Amino acid sequence: MNKWLFACLVVLTTSLMGSAFTIGKIGLAFATPIMLVALRFLIAGVIMAVIVKCLKIAHPKQASIWIRIALIGFFQTAAVMGCIFVSLRTITAGQSSILTFTNPLLVVLFGTLFMKMTYSWRQWLGVILGFVGVMITLGAQVDLRIGTLYGFLSAISWAVGTLLIKKWGAQINTWVLTAYQMLFGGMILFVGSFLLEKPSFQITPLSISILLWLALMASIVQFAVWFYLLQKGDPGKTSAFLFLAPFFGVLTGWFLLDETIAWNVILGGGCIFIGIFMVNWTARAKIVKENLLKGDYRL
Repeated sequence: MNKWLFACLVVLTTSLMGSAFTIGKIGLAFATPIMLVALRFLIAGVIMAVIVKCLKIAHPKQASIWIRIALIGFFQTAAVMGCIFVSLRTITAGQSSILTFTNPLLVVLFGTLFMKMTYSWRQWLGVILGFVGVMITLGAQVDLRIGTLYGFLSAISWAVGTLLIKKWGAQINTWVLTAYQMLFGGMILFVGSFLLEKPSFQITPLSISILLWLALMASIVQFAVWFYLLQKGDPGKTSAFLFLAPFFGVLTGWFLLDETIAWNVILGGGCIFIGIFMVNWTARAKIVKENLLKGDYRL
């Protein structure tokens, strides 16, 4: 993939991902958390399912493929969002975000242990530096409470979902996968809303606008682009860019909610960008070396 196209798609998907925290925070004034998230993914899943049906995109015929899509929906959507919600009962949103976005480090770890992927020490250092940047950006205050466990479980679920997409995604059309994993995840969350809270949603022009933004831009567009990037690139390298998401979340919080950007945000953002550079620079150097060994001297 062209590097400029890759960069644009990364900025698009991570900015949408980060802004969803701010937009969602505004939306909580009109709905209970799990119900808001459930409606978001149910609407997005239904719309996407209709689109792929109208475009006559081939759907899987084997039951095993549908089971895989459901598993991705469980880990990538329902489990991540569910664990984040439960964690917020005992820890702050910032602490939950810090734990959730350790996902890229876990992707590299799980990819090495279970999928025999290899990463250089520079890539490992880059991922760790990015994680440190997230901690600095969001405050670096994580207490050892039950919410801490749930926050870490959200990161584990996200990492598992990422690797499952890499492993099975090539067998499934990106749009079909995007539609039905969100639909399955939304169904699970909808049931969970009635089990874990007293669900409610206040209908106003603003609440509807927020819900549509979350469903269309922060779900359909964001997931489709993210899945496409995971299928086209290395999951550890691609997931390293998730460190941009909380950074964009802070920026949108400043823009929409007048939240102050402190010195730790600037310092943390610098660590994030350096970490991303180290992960990608190492991969680029390896490609150049392999090309030179083959007699290809193009950079």
